[in-house]
Amino acid sequence: MTTQPLEIRMAHLEGGYEQIDRRLGAVESRLTTLDQKMETRFTGLDQKIDGARESLTSKIDGLQWRTTALVVGTWITTILAVLFHR
Repeated sequence: MTTQPLEIRMAHLEGGYEQIDRRLGAVESRLTTLDQKMETRFTGLDQKIDGARESLTSKIDGLQWRTTALVVGTWITTILAVLFHR
């Protein structure tokens, strides 16, 4: 075995490693871009959820006050009916 074929084989291996390095670099850049897009979309979703949460909280508070007023009104009406029944 001569040194010439070994050098040629080593050159092929080095070329293969360079090609693998370039391909992995391209995959990494695509993944980085995808990660940035996903982060942007998740941030938008978080903002929408926060807005909906605030709206829902205010609606629930309003319904709670209405329900409390209805219960108190019903109690007062019942007590007055019992007291003034004749």
